Amino acid sequence: MHHEQHLSQRLPAEQATDADLARRARGGDGPAFEAIMRRHNQLLFRTARSILKSDADTEDALQEAYLKAWRSLANFREEARLSTWLVRIVINESLSRLRRRGAQVIPLDAARETTGSDEEQWMEDNADGRPEALAMREEMRRLIETRIDRLPDAYRTVFMLRAVEEMSFGEVATALGMPEASARTRFFRARSLLREGLSRDVDVAVGDAFSFDGARCDRIVAGVLARLADDAALPRP
Repeated sequence: MHHEQHLSQRLPAEQATDADLARRARGGDGPAFEAIMRRHNQLLFRTARSILKSDADTEDALQEAYLKAWRSLANFREEARLSTWLVRIVINESLSRLRRRGAQVIPLDAARETTGSDEEQWMEDNADGRPEALAMREEMRRLIETRIDRLPDAYRTVFMLRAVEEMSFGEVATALGMPEASARTRFFRARSLLREGLSRDVDVAVGDAFSFDGARCDRIVAGVLARLADDAALPRP
């Protein structure tokens, strides 16, 4: 066991486990704590961002959460997941910021399910004429147009006439010289293909949401390290 711990101390930070990094940071190893931040920055940023809904507020909250984590490393138990421990710290920091602003805070584990009226209000709030809403609709329009263009030839015109031009199935069938049943079959297949394609696009887009680019990561890490260096009274872990 001691031999394994000795080897883990020699591993580069990027190859060390979370438990190894926490152990090193607890002993005052700054580079180990920097590695912890870089490893978990995106997870914690997205967590705080989901509560605060502001990039600037989120960066501030994340830096404060890391400082609290540094001070509290002695309380971290290695049988727990470091990521979960950090998420709890950043959630508490984010919620406390909302409370200080006087916002009503519903505990995350007690939040009620969204009702139908809530969903309708959400759709109304996102369907107005605000510039960001208009830009979002324009982007969605281009995405749908691209996906329609990619439909197989056998389905694309049927879909265009029925869904976009809103012709009846009878009119579509007459225009294209095919049985109405065939027009219906092709339309529903085209709609299914379009939905599948858009669903994949959305899944990819969701995965990239609130992306954590290198500049943001560097800025947060640098901010925390500067505060650690400047605060001589800050107790070591």
